[in-house]
Amino acid sequence: MHLMIPHASALGEACKHSLGTLALPHLSALMGLLKAEGQALGSDEYSLNTPFELALARERGLADTSAPVPTAAWLAAEAGLPSGAGQAWALLSPMHLAVGSDQVTAYAPELLELSEEESRAFFAALAELWPSDEGWQAHWLSPLQWLISHPSLAGLPSASLDRVVQRNVATWMPEARRLRTLQNEAQMLLHRQPLNTAREARKALPLNSLWISGCGAESPGAKPLPADLRLDSSLRQPLLMEDWAAWAEAWARLDDGAVSHLLNEARLGKSVQLTLCGERLARKFILPARSPLQKTLHRWLPPRAEVHSLLEGL
Repeated sequence: MHLMIPHASALGEACKHSLGTLALPHLSALMGLLKAEGQALGSDEYSLNTPFELALARERGLADTSAPVPTAAWLAAEAGLPSGAGQAWALLSPMHLAVGSDQVTAYAPELLELSEEESRAFFAALAELWPSDEGWQAHWLSPLQWLISHPSLAGLPSASLDRVVQRNVATWMPEARRLRTLQNEAQMLLHRQPLNTAREARKALPLNSLWISGCGAESPGAKPLPADLRLDSSLRQPLLMEDWAAWAEAWARLDDGAVSHLLNEARLGKSVQLTLCGERLARKFILPARSPLQKTLHRWLPPRAEVHSLLEGL
């Protein structure tokens, strides 16, 4: 079993303080048995793709983690959408941009509380931006995930949605003219959209922008995610919303649940892997081969690791 945990930590004193309140006994015991495999993925907190996305790319067999990660193409494949070889996709995330006195902040798409009916109506209202007679394809996946496809989207660098949520968008605006134009045109259409007038009348946030991410085509050498890979995203929402009390509670539940299960598997000598993903880096850990003497010692004197500094370093 391979457990992958995104949003295991973040930069900043608030996260560091929350980590300090956590015991995480099962993670400590598990890390006492595991060892790091290979080099950490990622660089710094300003990379366009998150370490979690880079870790997924590695599991899919993509050797070049410096290239834009085509997460939209992955979603298209998982949804069973028809896609030709080398077909480029992009993920559109509806959102509200809040204009302040000194910055524009991207609110989490979930705060829009879009119903399926409302989301489909907005999606249809923007259809003129991706005309089929010019080679565009558009697919509604869910209220907060829309996909478009066009050759011009191939290889365009774009920041992950998780990089921009609850932050100043200036740092993350796309450099590619195609993406800037598409975003600006969407914002102009949304500005005069009657659907938003109705939302504002009931005190709901207007949908006034789209975030475009995950651009590109699937690599020819890509493979499906391993069958034994389990993704636990329970830390994502509280971390992005900076609800540190909820994030700490989610970590405690994760430690008592999936991490505890992986620890039991490791103690039985089964093949286990753990990938922890933070804001800058992702690290993978495996259970090394142990001699009979080591197994006996580990039963009588279970090793433990100090995990707080490990998580802070991600």
